Amino acid sequence: MRSDNPAEIALSNDLEVRDERGLIAQDYFDQVEAAIEQRDRELLLELTQDLHEADMGDLIEAFGPRDRQDFLDLLAEDFDFSALTELDDSLRLKIVDALPNEVVAEGVKELDSDDAVIILEDMEEEDREEILAQLPVMDRIQLKRSLDFPEDSAGRRMQTEFIAVAPFWTVGQTIDYMRETIDLPDEFNQIFVIDPAHRLLGSVSLDTLLRSRRPTKITEIMDETRHYVTAEEDQEEVSRLFERYDLLSAAVVDESERLVGVLTIDDIVDVIHEEAEEDIKRLGGVGDEEITDTVIETVRSRFTWLAVNLLTAILASWVIALFDSTIEQMVALAVLMPIVASMGGNAATQTMTVAVRALATQEIDSFNMMRVVSREVLVALLNGAAFAVLVGAIAGFWFENFDLGLVIGAALVINLFFAGLSGILIPLGLEKLGADPAVASSVFITTVTDVVGFFAFLGLAAWWFGLV
Repeated sequence: MRSDNPAEIALSNDLEVRDERGLIAQDYFDQVEAAIEQRDRELLLELTQDLHEADMGDLIEAFGPRDRQDFLDLLAEDFDFSALTELDDSLRLKIVDALPNEVVAEGVKELDSDDAVIILEDMEEEDREEILAQLPVMDRIQLKRSLDFPEDSAGRRMQTEFIAVAPFWTVGQTIDYMRETIDLPDEFNQIFVIDPAHRLLGSVSLDTLLRSRRPTKITEIMDETRHYVTAEEDQEEVSRLFERYDLLSAAVVDESERLVGVLTIDDIVDVIHEEAEEDIKRLGGVGDEEITDTVIETVRSRFTWLAVNLLTAILASWVIALFDSTIEQMVALAVLMPIVASMGGNAATQTMTVAVRALATQEIDSFNMMRVVSREVLVALLNGAAFAVLVGAIAGFWFENFDLGLVIGAALVINLFFAGLSGILIPLGLEKLGADPAVASSVFITTVTDVVGFFAFLGLAAWWFGLV
C-alpha cells in the first residue's frame, strides 16, 4: 500500500527503477505518482534526477494523460528533453504541442543535433520556425540543413557535431585541440580528416590516435574512408551497411563529398528497430499505429485495411455461392471447407513472412531467386501431401466416406501448392513493380488461398460425386 507521508516516501526512494523483467518497477512508479499527487516538486526531482532518458521515456509513457501533464509541469525547466526521443512519435508530438514554443526552444538547445531533429521534424512548420528562430545562429543553420534532407534519410538521422582536422596536423596538435575546445561531441570514437574544401579524406580511430607519438603526422595514421554514406541515402540502406561491416560510426557527405555529419551505432540500432517494427505492422495492416494512440486514431488506422479484407471475403463468398446446390446435397462439405482455406492461408502467411523479411534484408537476389522459389514450392507440396493424408483420413472416418477424404486431401495439396507459390511470387512481383510487399502481399495472398481453396474443394467434390 502506498504511503501518503512524504517523509516515508523519501526514505524509500532507493528502490530500483526497473524490475527483473526490465519494466518500470511498481514500487518506484507508486512513489513518483505519490509525489505528483502531493505536488512535491523537491521529492519528484530527487526521484528522477538520475534517470537515464530511456527510463524517463518509459516512465512518461506509463502515466495517464493527466499525471503526465502534471509530471512535466512539476519538473518544468529541470525536465530533460532527450527523454522525448524515447517516446512514440504520436505521444512525443502531443507533449511538444502542449508546451510553449519558448520552453521547447530552451530544451532543444541542450540536445545533440540528431535528437533535436527528432523533436522538431513532426511539428507544424510555423511552430518549428518560431523555435528555430530562438536558437543560436550556428545551431539554427545546422538543424535547418538536417531538416531539409528527406525523411528517413541519413541526413535526417546524422549528428552534425563531429571532430575534423587537417591532414598536415600532428597527433599532438589534434590531442591539444580536443583538450582545449569546449564545443565537442559528448561521445565519439573517430576523428575525420578533411581537405580545405571540407571534402572527406579519411579518418583516424581514437585508439590509433592515442597509441601514436605526438610528432606523427595525421596522414601517416589515417585510414582512407571506405564506408561513408551520402546524406540523401535511405536510413534502411545505411543500417545494412553498418550491419554488413560491423561499423560503430560512419561519415555522412553531401553531393560534393564534403563532410556534413556522422551517424553512430546508437542511431542505427533505433533505425533497425523502427524498420523491423514497421514491417511487422504493415504485415498486420495496422499502419503507423502506436500503443499510445487514442481509440479514434486506432480505429482510423485499422478501418481501411479491414475494408479491403471485406472485399476479399466477399470474393471468397461468391466462389462458395457458385456451389450452393453442391453444398445442399452434401452438408459435410460446409463442415470441412474452412479447413482447406485455413490451411492454405496459414501456409501462405509462413512463406510470405519469410519472403518479405528476406526482401527487406536483401537476402533474395537474382542469383538465388529461382532456388528460393523452388524450395518454397517443394516445401508446400510436401506439407500438402502430409496433411492430405492426415486430414483425408480424419474426414473419411468422421463422415464414414473415404471418397470425401480423397477429395479434401487432393484439395489440400492443390491449395498448399498455390499457397507456397503465391507466398513467394506475390512479394517478389510487388517488389519488382515498386510496391511495398509488406503492405500489399497479405491482401492478394489471402484472396488466392481462399478462392483456390474453396474452388478446388467444392469443384472436386461436385465432379467426384456428380453433384453438378
